[in-house]
Amino acid sequence: MERTAPSVGDDQARRSWAAVFALARFETRDLLWYIPVLATLALYLGLTGWSLFNGREGMDAFPALQDADRATQSGSALFGIALFVCVNRAALRSRRRGTDRQFEVLVMESWRRTVAHVLSVVPFAVITALIVLAEFMVQALRPGAVGSGSPAELAVGPLYVLLCGAAGVLAARLIPSVFAAPVIVIGIFAFFIFVAAGTGDAEWSRWLMPVVSEASTNTLPSELIGRPAAWHALYLTGLALLAAVGAVLVGGGRSRVLKAGAAGAVALTLAGAVGQSGGVSPELTAARKQASVAPAEDETCVGRDGSKYCFFPEWTGRVGTWAGAVDRVQSLAGGSAASEQLLVRQRVEARYGLTGDGALDPLKDSGQVTVGTRWGGNRVPEFSVAVASVLVAGTESKGSELCDGRMVTVMWLALGGASDPMTSLRNVRLDDSTAGSSIVLAPTDSLSMSAGQTDVVRELLSRPRAEVTAAVKKNWAELTASGVTTAEVARVLGVEVPKGADECD
Repeated sequence: MERTAPSVGDDQARRSWAAVFALARFETRDLLWYIPVLATLALYLGLTGWSLFNGREGMDAFPALQDADRATQSGSALFGIALFVCVNRAALRSRRRGTDRQFEVLVMESWRRTVAHVLSVVPFAVITALIVLAEFMVQALRPGAVGSGSPAELAVGPLYVLLCGAAGVLAARLIPSVFAAPVIVIGIFAFFIFVAAGTGDAEWSRWLMPVVSEASTNTLPSELIGRPAAWHALYLTGLALLAAVGAVLVGGGRSRVLKAGAAGAVALTLAGAVGQSGGVSPELTAARKQASVAPAEDETCVGRDGSKYCFFPEWTGRVGTWAGAVDRVQSLAGGSAASEQLLVRQRVEARYGLTGDGALDPLKDSGQVTVGTRWGGNRVPEFSVAVASVLVAGTESKGSELCDGRMVTVMWLALGGASDPMTSLRNVRLDDSTAGSSIVLAPTDSLSMSAGQTDVVRELLSRPRAEVTAAVKKNWAELTASGVTTAEVARVLGVEVPKGADECD
């Protein structure tokens, strides 16, 4: 059986592309030894590793993955800028060294060398993708993790790096000067600042940026976030392809495939830009309002040790942790409060999206306690304060109005079972102090604590837990009576009566 010998043209084309890939590998290795690229990559890896392995405490130990995916985007900012400048410099190497004329007599065309420079940035985008994936997986594997991440949000970092590299090659072909890259970087930042200022930071102009961050600590259920992440990933993909194909076209490529690729890249970019500028849909607005005003419609409820816990579906794994906090508080209470059946309801303020940070109003229904979407750190004693105030005053709204000696009982219940009560006392107070008057934080309205009450609570927390618990249980009715003074509470519990004990600020 005869085989058709490959044509000379096909063999030459294969050798040409093999030379392109060989040149791309060389340029990748060369880029890695540029000081800005090496330094920013090391900084990127170092900061990412430090944040992951030093974030095992507090709220960092209980991540929401719909926030963790966005947190992977900002780390590659400096790395992308360094890559832009260094790729631009590498693409202008022949001009700087005066070897352009020698290149004109080589077999490899100018546009193929441009392709090699574009391909040389792909490994750096892959490295970024691996860092992003590792960063997200570490968060996802934490025992306290909840929620779900978005692949489109995770793709932003690698696409940004790819865009920066391709843009560096395009800039070198359009403006063949080594001084152009820094000026272009400054000009791009100035352009985005001007656009944001000129449009009043409108939603559509904000999403023209490669990385769109949210200045918020608000955690929402995934379906209520409303970020056009998929459209933005499409927008960045189109921009990266447009920069890459544009560089090859300016570098001398004239094939129909390149022209078709440029047209396709423009279409992708425009489709992404239009899609991401649509704003919040009426359906999302209605869903956010319902979750904020009537969360019971969206929540699942389960019973645990006599109490009921209602939560948004993504927080199923958090119920045991909340129940543990409730048990610690109730174990210190006396009377019927020790076995009271509470309704712990998860609540959010979602009507303003991630940028909103509105306070939650205290619940007025008896035995109902608010828990937020974040956990760990200060959120634990704050929730304990809410539980204790409901056990003592009956409702959250009445608990936020406490100003008499019952505030001492509330704080003992909230902090007496903590592993480090004094640290929890400091964390739950607005001024981070353990002396004087202060505001006590809670998931809803804050409570007020006088200097005298602080002295009594501090003394109680320094005593053996079993001793104070027995005294609280024995005198529960008197300690929770409306109008009881701090002086009376102190005498009942065997603590020195402070001066000005009932002054509330």
